[in-house]
Amino acid sequence: MSSILIAESGATKTDWCILKTGKKPVFFRTSGINPYLQSNDEITTLLKNELPWDKSVYDPDMVSYYGTGAGSKEKQKIMKGVLQKYFHVKNVEVEGDLLAAARSLCGDKKGIVCILGTGSNSCYYNGKKIQEQKPSLGYIAGDEGSGNHLGKRVLQYYAYGTFDTELKMAFEQKFGNNIPEILNRLYSEPFPNRYLATFVTLLKDNRGHFMVENIIEDCLNDFFHHHILKYRQSWNLPLHFTGSVSYEFRDVLLSLCNQYELELGKIEASPLEGLLKYYKKIL
Repeated sequence: MSSILIAESGATKTDWCILKTGKKPVFFRTSGINPYLQSNDEITTLLKNELPWDKSVYDPDMVSYYGTGAGSKEKQKIMKGVLQKYFHVKNVEVEGDLLAAARSLCGDKKGIVCILGTGSNSCYYNGKKIQEQKPSLGYIAGDEGSGNHLGKRVLQYYAYGTFDTELKMAFEQKFGNNIPEILNRLYSEPFPNRYLATFVTLLKDNRGHFMVENIIEDCLNDFFHHHILKYRQSWNLPLHFTGSVSYEFRDVLLSLCNQYELELGKIEASPLEGLLKYYKKIL
């Protein structure tokens, strides 16, 4: 094997990389892909529009795809078929985004692996495979600590009149004050989780305000309470995090780890760099 096309897909974006022996990696980016929320045709159309493929230029021996919503055998089969057809490659591996994070952050070591991006997830990785995973209820019933969760709290604080004047004005400057329009977008347009996650920018831009700090800490603490603390291994293994929310609010994660007397491991914005190291050993 001399070349691999690696994809790491979250709810908002997908990072692609051609890894070829003796060559510099070539990177691409498209919108996020989720077989729970998109049909085969919609995924294929996305690829055609955002990742036009010239087989004469890039002809990988293998496609290794990791993505949100690709953790079940059923969805893996669907994604494998789409990718085989689009890239004209028989050797296609499809796995969930948690395995990407685990291989990236842990390598061949044990650890608790957490994703906090637009959505959230976690597992115990034994150095070879995911040995234990708590249920992920998705953007409607779960996603504690995610951009979706944080954004939902921001919208609630604004709509219910909880924000003080300073944050109320900051919200309206960024997102307007038309609640019916916001609700229409939230309930009538595709990918409401992505839309809710956009409200996290208000938190990023107003760090230090007591209400902002309370929202961040409360939502991330929900993730610790409902997920991390349920793994008995969390008390003697490092906790590793990846995803935009993890990286943006890494100071709060450190504070919570200290509060619970847990060991904080790596925090990476994306698992892609670690994945490249993992696959360079194969090539």
